[in-house]
Amino acid sequence: MKRRCLVGLLLVLAVLLCACGSTFGVKRSIGESEHYSVREINGAMDAVESHFRRHFDGCRLIELCYDEAFSDKHGEGYAERYKASDVIVLTSSFSVDAGGGDGSLNPNYTYTRWQWILTRSKIGGWTLRDWGY
Repeated sequence: MKRRCLVGLLLVLAVLLCACGSTFGVKRSIGESEHYSVREINGAMDAVESHFRRHFDGCRLIELCYDEAFSDKHGEGYAERYKASDVIVLTSSFSVDAGGGDGSLNPNYTYTRWQWILTRSKIGGWTLRDWGY
């Protein structure tokens, strides 16, 4: 009886672990910044990784990048839109399994330059606002 319970528990854990996005071994690339410290950029990356694990089933995050010129260019308008003091735009690459993740992504495909837009107020952490191409 104990063996059956253990096998059942292991199967449930395997299903739960497979039904989420993987961020294991993700490479972080952080360029020079006049706006944010490495700690602040890593905080934004942590928020993206957390969201990715919960919502990108069947996908594996490969790389997260911060490039200040890209972030400044693509982040225009978000501070005003969300009444935030700071905006940061990260890019990433991630792979999708044969099932197409949740079905909305291309199966067996690697997405590159996928954008993640985050904002924060003077007193608070990063909030993920938008993502995609």
